[in-house]
This record gives sequence, structure tokens and C-alpha cells, in this order.
Amino acid sequence: MRCNLATVGKPNVNNKHLKYQKSICVVISSLIANLLTACNTVPGVFLSSRTNQRADIPKVITVPINRIKNPINLQSSQLNKVENLTFTVPTKYQGKTVYHVQPNSSEKVIALTIDDGPWKNTTSQLLDILKENHIKATFFWVGQALQEQPDLAKREVAEGHAIGNHTWHHWYRQMDQATAKSEIERTANLIYQITGVKTSLFRPPGGFLNNGLAAYAKSQKDAVVMWSLTSADTDPHAKPQAFVNNVLKGAKSGAIVLMHDGGGNRQRTIQALPQIISGLKQQGYRFVTVPELLQIQS
Repeated sequence: MRCNLATVGKPNVNNKHLKYQKSICVVISSLIANLLTACNTVPGVFLSSRTNQRADIPKVITVPINRIKNPINLQSSQLNKVENLTFTVPTKYQGKTVYHVQPNSSEKVIALTIDDGPWKNTTSQLLDILKENHIKATFFWVGQALQEQPDLAKREVAEGHAIGNHTWHHWYRQMDQATAKSEIERTANLIYQITGVKTSLFRPPGGFLNNGLAAYAKSQKDAVVMWSLTSADTDPHAKPQAFVNNVLKGAKSGAIVLMHDGGGNRQRTIQALPQIISGLKQQGYRFVTVPELLQIQS
């Protein structure tokens, strides 16, 4: 029956018919109102008034992590988070600077650490190599790079790699406490917002320990993770084989190896990594993350 509101209540129409028609109209109007309310409150069905297309709802991204029961099944427009994943350090390393460890056992272990990403193209290629070799590394993220490549960050976490904080801007200069705090906390907040990860691992850009960053990190009981062995893959003139030789010749059990996936063109690092891995395996090394390395020694 078509609802003609214009005729409702007119005296020249049968009263019973009018009452029946009016009741039907009220019910239909109520149903329409409820439907419109639902469409504006249920994520994924809201329609944009401009495009009449499905619109993203930013509020979905900021759902508290403890409210997400199965983050892996979230829609692709949302930021997948890993619930309650925290990279902590043993008490003896809280607020300390770490260059390497001396494992308690005779087993040969080594930790690959990768700085300055996530980086377009390079990071995904490094992750492919690590995955093929069943190796977990420790990635130190720069906030600005993380902001540009959130999907790569989520992949790193999903594939079991450890995460550390490498500041927001990657500045080397001297900073007051407020600036140092902003550099570290801003990155920490974004790491959590995108991945649900909290970390107590911090690495100062360039290894500078006296510009205010390390002091602030230590005040928060983070471990300031340096390195005992570098591939020197930021040398603009060196060939990939030089990176390989640097690592293989200097390898020792408990070493922390420095490499990079961001901050520039790292294709030489991509070329060197498979040889570094195979060479260390031939020397009998097992690859661990920095948190695992610290636990082994503690």
C-alpha cells in the first residue's frame, strides 16, 4: 500500500481507513529512521553524503588494543595490531648501554640488527631473505619512515622480528630533555598505534650517546642497544663483498651486528645479506633477536 501522508486526517475519507493508513505510515517512518541511525553508527556501512560510496571510519583504527579480540581478521582499511606484544629487557640491562653480550653457554649466537626503516622496496626484500633463511632480526624504526610505511612495519611484526625505537627524525644534534623526549615518545606512540607493540629497546642515531637521547632513554629504563660489529653498509664507495667480509671476519658469539634497510639506497645491503647469512651459518652461528640475546646472557 502506498503511504499518502497528504490524505491522512481529511474528513471526506473513511475514518477506519484513515486510522489504518496512519498507523502503517508511522511504522514505516520509524523503520526508516532506525535504519538511517544504524547506517551511521556501524563501521563499514556508513555512506558518504558526497560520493554515496562506502567511507572509512578513522575511529576504528584507534580501538584500544585490549578491546580487539582477533586483530588478524580486521578489515584491510584498519591497522592490524598484535595484542600485548612487548619487547622488554632483563633488569640488569634496564637503563644501561649494551654493545654485546657474553653468552653463558658455549653455543655461538649472533644478532642481526637493521636500522632506519621501514623503507620502501628495501625492507620487503630484506624480509624475504630473512624469511627464506628462517631468521629473526631486530629492526630499529625511525618514526618518519614508519609513518610512511605502516604495512611494512606490520609485516615485520607478523613475521616475528623484534622492534626497537630509533627516534622520529634521526637527528644527531644536541637536544634538550623536552626534544629528546619528543623524539623517542612520538615514535613509541606511533609504533604502538600501528602495531600494538611496546619496546624497551632504543638505539641512538649514529651511535651518539651524549646528545640527550640516550640519557632520556635510560631514564625510562630502556636498554640503549649499540653494536659490536658493523657491516659498514653506509659507506658510499664500498662494494657488497666488503660488507660481507666485515661481518664474517669480525664475528664473535654474542655480537650485535649493525646493518641498514633505510636512509638511502640499500641495494648493496640486499646483495650482501644472503652471503653474510650463509657465511655465519658455516661458522656455526645461530641467529637470535636482541631480546633473545639479552635473555641468554642474563
